[in-house]
Amino acid sequence: MRADGVAIIGPGAIGSTVAAVLHEAGRTPGLYGRTARDGLDVLVGDDAIRVPGPVRTDPERVGGAAAMVFLAVKATQIEGAAPWLAKLCGPDTVLCVLQNGVEQRAMVSPLVPEGTVVVPAVVWFPAQAQGDGSVRLRGAARLTLPEVAGTERVVETLRGTRCTVEVASDFSSVAWRKLLQNAAAGLMALTGRRAGMFAREDVAELALRYLRECLRVARAEGARLDDGVPEQILAGFRSSPADLSTSILTDREAGRALEWDIRNGVIARLGATHGIPTPISDVLTPLLAATSDGPG
Repeated sequence: MRADGVAIIGPGAIGSTVAAVLHEAGRTPGLYGRTARDGLDVLVGDDAIRVPGPVRTDPERVGGAAAMVFLAVKATQIEGAAPWLAKLCGPDTVLCVLQNGVEQRAMVSPLVPEGTVVVPAVVWFPAQAQGDGSVRLRGAARLTLPEVAGTERVVETLRGTRCTVEVASDFSSVAWRKLLQNAAAGLMALTGRRAGMFAREDVAELALRYLRECLRVARAEGARLDDGVPEQILAGFRSSPADLSTSILTDREAGRALEWDIRNGVIARLGATHGIPTPISDVLTPLLAATSDGPG
């Protein structure tokens, strides 16, 4: 069995959404993951989109590489996706990494065949898995990509779909801004509460102090972000529906491993590299690690 022209590894909330917009535009992708399914159900606005399966679960049955691969597994699942990457990627493949963080290339590149072009992406859409196995997209779908080789193929693959694609000349700054947002969302995983928690003045003050700490590290890494970014991110949380969740909280509720290192631990790690004190990170990171990995 040869691989499809477009493949999605990890049809969870993000991967299912990308699969749905592609299928709707007549470019049904191949689906690859851990759990066999007949298809995917995605709710986009008032529309219910059914993406035909199957979700294939055996990498050994893939006979060839795909031209375009979207990797949509969590950072905690990258090693588990390695067999799929080895089979679905090749010297003519563009691999778009739909993951949180600012270290996608460093984490994924060692797992793909030589010649595979790795394109990181910033994912801006709130897709959430539902109790019945479907996925609901609670806002517009948008990706930001860097100006690098391979980006044009991603743009062409998604052209004409509901997923807007932006190409940023300063991709690093965009990625760091999203990382700051994800880092603050770690507070939701620690408390077990949704976005409404940011209405508390004490939580808002803690979030601002943490975001300013993260901002200092981001700037040391070359991100061009102004002083108002922490307030803007906090305002975004406070204006969201009170019941809006985040992927790291969803993972905690499901008892899954958390992406604590690439979302929060990275602040302390890179802060230490630059000699920047990160006192809030130094508390939050081990608590998130313990929340994720135990023991106890």
